[in-house]
Amino acid sequence: LQWLSPPEAIEHFKSQEIWLAPPQFYELCRLCNFSSLQELHKFSSERALEGCERWMPVILSASDGYMQLLPGDELYPEDPDYTGEKKITLSTDKKVEDLMKGGSIFHRIVRKNNDLAVYVNIQAKYKHINPVMINSSNSDFSSRL
Repeated sequence: LQWLSPPEAIEHFKSQEIWLAPPQFYELCRLCNFSSLQELHKFSSERALEGCERWMPVILSASDGYMQLLPGDELYPEDPDYTGEKKITLSTDKKVEDLMKGGSIFHRIVRKNNDLAVYVNIQAKYKHINPVMINSSNSDFSSRL
């Protein structure tokens, strides 16, 4: 067992030393906003009573990858399948790049080949903080958590 800072974990993922599921990659990108544990503690203490939002990622399969769409994304369904009973499957013949170029309101995790990328340009709810937009193949961040 080894302790890694969020940037170190992303670097290990990038070099394929560890595997991260998309939700963990997203949260590590969110933690990259903080340069110290004290800064993270201050943030979490200040927003502790604000509430939280229930999310259900919706998978959109593209011809060369897939996206996990999150609430607020322009492609996110109005009535997502929170229970798994509806068996909703979204797919397109378009390429990931075309979906990204054709869009303007993003809250998604994109997987193409072995690369993960987080794209967010919406305001986070409940005074939360958006993740740093990091592509696992080209990361640049300054967090020292």
